[in-house]
Amino acid sequence: MTATGVVWDPVYLTHVTDEGHPDHPRRLKSLYRHLRDTAVNHRFKTVTPPAATDEEILLVHSPAYLEQVKATAAIDASALSADTLTCRHSYRAAAMAVGGTIEAVRQVVGGTLSHALVLARPPGHHAERSRAMGYCIFNNTAIGAMAARANMGVARVMVVDWDLHHGNGTQHMFERDPSVFFFSSHQFPHYPGTGHLTETGLGPGEGTTMNVPLSRGWGDGEFTALYRRLLTPVVRAFKPELILVSAGFDIHVDDPLGGMTVTPAGFAGLTRLLLDLARQTCAGRVVFCLEGGYNADALSDSALAMIDELTGRTSTDVTAMAAGADPGRLNPVLERCIHTHRRFGTQLDGPLSSHG
Repeated sequence: MTATGVVWDPVYLTHVTDEGHPDHPRRLKSLYRHLRDTAVNHRFKTVTPPAATDEEILLVHSPAYLEQVKATAAIDASALSADTLTCRHSYRAAAMAVGGTIEAVRQVVGGTLSHALVLARPPGHHAERSRAMGYCIFNNTAIGAMAARANMGVARVMVVDWDLHHGNGTQHMFERDPSVFFFSSHQFPHYPGTGHLTETGLGPGEGTTMNVPLSRGWGDGEFTALYRRLLTPVVRAFKPELILVSAGFDIHVDDPLGGMTVTPAGFAGLTRLLLDLARQTCAGRVVFCLEGGYNADALSDSALAMIDELTGRTSTDVTAMAAGADPGRLNPVLERCIHTHRRFGTQLDGPLSSHG
């Protein structure tokens, strides 16, 4: 019998940054306390993360960059970029964040798990091939996608990124690759400044990148309606064999870095939508990977709501949630995306006035 897998481990708390840095171990400590509670953890299978091998990390990163990260293990406190701080334990934590992601993907693709949630740090989606940025050291999700393709017989991967910030690193790693479709919704303009609507992929990968820039203030209804109207037809047309989700909790209404208004119920709704899409297109194979989220209580409440959805304790009515969307926010975004992607033959849902 398959199960829901959750990757979590104390090693992810050993990557210590400055006390005032947003990506501090405290962002996971509250959630981990809940996961130790037998009332919660009896409902899922804990997946113990291995450390990624050099070969796995080199699927997307350069050898010189890997050596640069390894060198931080000899220094009490250093920085790989202006905002990506490290300590002696950061390399090991980052390698195990990659390893945990790959192990979750391996067990989902192999059928040991139905689906999985990876609650690891440091996050990954800003990390480029040869540099750290945005608190990210190794690009966990991108490596998971490449490992699935290189070593697990997976031909097509869908990467969905709902983090507040655009996943520049992930996009750049796959924008020429037609076998990986990258879909990102993100606040714009905002850090890192990429993710414009017109960034649709390059060369043979043109048309397999979809960026959906959003203004501040989007909530549960708008996000679920947007994903129903844009992501659903894209996934059905692309027919992935695996879906990976860069799950950023910084779109939560209480996140200190964000401007969105999503609640734990909204994260449950997005989870339900992705679960249903995965069941329709790739035998349910979906792995959610933690990215941002810098209010510890908000992250904890939202991740637990996702676990409830993944384990079947709840089943959110996505149609009802999406019916609460503000058409004034939703419809202009839909119109722009439909116009931009029409030339690729992408059939997106309409009419725009009906989004329930």
